[in-house]
Amino acid sequence: MNGQPTPVFPSRDRIRQLALKRLFDIAVALAALMVLAPLFCLVAVAIRLGSRGPVFFRQTREGYEGRAFRMFKFRTMHVEDCDVSGVSQTIEGDPRVTAVGRFLRRTSIDELPQLINVVLGDMSIVGPRPHVSGMMAGGMLYTQLVPYYSARLDMLPGITGWAQANGLRGTTQDSAVAKARIDYDIAYIQNFSLMLDLRIIWMTFRREFISGTGS
Repeated sequence: MNGQPTPVFPSRDRIRQLALKRLFDIAVALAALMVLAPLFCLVAVAIRLGSRGPVFFRQTREGYEGRAFRMFKFRTMHVEDCDVSGVSQTIEGDPRVTAVGRFLRRTSIDELPQLINVVLGDMSIVGPRPHVSGMMAGGMLYTQLVPYYSARLDMLPGITGWAQANGLRGTTQDSAVAKARIDYDIAYIQNFSLMLDLRIIWMTFRREFISGTGS
């Protein structure tokens, strides 16, 4: 993608689709939280037995139109090593990650508490992944690497997105991959539909929860 992306104008059909998306998000998130309640309890016990500290890790992220919100995750690091800023990204074999945390990351179970953020209206099931302020990519600020970076803030951030469903997740050290993520995010925003959301959910479930390719 070269230059600024084409702006997305709120047509009547898009407004209707976004309203249906929000209803879908609330219904799916509430249902998932009820079904997953036993799993949440087991994970909470495992985290507390594995290392001292809280079950949840909360971090400030940029949401719709750049508004800050507190995102929930299961804690996967030793409490003294948790990086609230989010600037210091995890690497393979990162010593900060606990034994339980490695399993939660590999299976992406650590992301499930973001269903709470969906119910609160901070996030959607599908959308661009929420970044921390001052996110780095390819050794520089993401905003410097990708001039049209802010266009990804035109929709609610998601638990998963078009980039993640296509395997573009993990660290942002590779500038080409980091830029590709933003291009995928903006392509999703420009071509959003409920059918695309369902496709992304299935692709994510197959890739992350069945194959266990999380990090």
